[in-house]
This record gives sequence, C-alpha cells and structure tokens, in this order.
Amino acid sequence: MPKILVIVGSTRPTRAADRVLPWVLSRLRAHDGFDVELADLRDWPLPIFAEHMGTIGDLSDPTYSEPIVRAWNQKVKQADAFVVITPEYNHSVPGGLKNAIDSVWMSFGFRNKPVAAIGYSGGIGGGIRAIEHLAHMFVEAEAVPLRNTVVIPYVQAAFDGQDEPVNAATDISLQIMLDDLAWWSSALNQARTEGELIPGVIRARAAMAAA
Repeated sequence: MPKILVIVGSTRPTRAADRVLPWVLSRLRAHDGFDVELADLRDWPLPIFAEHMGTIGDLSDPTYSEPIVRAWNQKVKQADAFVVITPEYNHSVPGGLKNAIDSVWMSFGFRNKPVAAIGYSGGIGGGIRAIEHLAHMFVEAEAVPLRNTVVIPYVQAAFDGQDEPVNAATDISLQIMLDDLAWWSSALNQARTEGELIPGVIRARAAMAAA
C-alpha cells in the first residue's frame, strides 16, 4: 500500500489551509489503497537551507547540519507519493515550502515519486501560479508532478459547515487527481523496485572525474 505524505505548505496562524485540509484528508482516507500521513510544516521548523558537502557525512546515510534536517529527509524518503497543499504568495509558493523542498538534498527523497498539487487563494486565481512553480521545483527534484491538479479560488467560501466543497467541480477534480496519484504511485513503485538509475548529477561527476 503506497504511503502518501500530505505536505501543508503554509504555516501562517490564520492560514486558509485549515479550510482545505479536513476535506483532503477525508477523501484520501476514503480512497482505496492509500496509507496517509500528514506533514504539517508548522511541525517542521527547518532552518534556512545551508547544507553543503561538509555537513552531509556518510553519503549513504547523510547526517546533515541539524537532526531535524536529517529527520525531514528520512520522512520524505519513506513516502511513496506526495500531496502538497499550497497557497500563492507573490505569484509562487510560501518560502517555508520552498525551503522544505530544498532541504531534501542528497537523500533524493522525492526522486521518481509522484507529486499531486492542491492550490488555493482568497481571490479568483486559486493558486494557479504557485502550482506552476511547484511543478518546476519538483521536476528539478526528479519527482513526477501530476498534470491534473486541484484549484480552489475564493477559499473562504469554498466549503460548507461540514467541510464539504460547495462546488461539485472541486470534489470531482480531487477524485480525478487521486485516481492519477494511485496509478502513478503503483507504476513508479514497480519501476523503483525493478531498479533505478544512479542520479544524473552523481553520474556526471563520476564521468568528469574519469575524463
């Protein structure tokens, strides 16, 4: 059963993510075949990324500069797929979310795993530009960002008192995305089990050293 790590990208005290999260978790847990775990970045006060080869230690089991960085890398490494819930800050994702992605370094924890994105905003945009930037970041992390996403505009009015979306299209888009996530989780898990290429950056260094 694939382990899905739900990453909440906003840490603001008044964040609207808390309007979205109960619905997302309920649908994930109702979907056949997912083992769901929450990673709220409020609970992960990661330092601003400053890792380098001197802080890594053993490449096969990196130590990093602080225990929380190591624990975060291990948490991500243990997951098979990801759902990222993000608002849009200045046409992109929150800095804390970007930092959390950057901090997964040399463990290749996101590599060859699917990532599904849910964006929201208080206005009409629904986090579209944040989702676009998120896809670029995860391509660089060698993850597989899914094409089908969930976009929630006017988030404060998007859910009723029972945490259900008032627009049927919102729920439909999530179900489509979760079906995609299940398919990609299965396909990529099989591919990883059969064997992965060594990360390209490591192969390039080895090739340059041998040249």
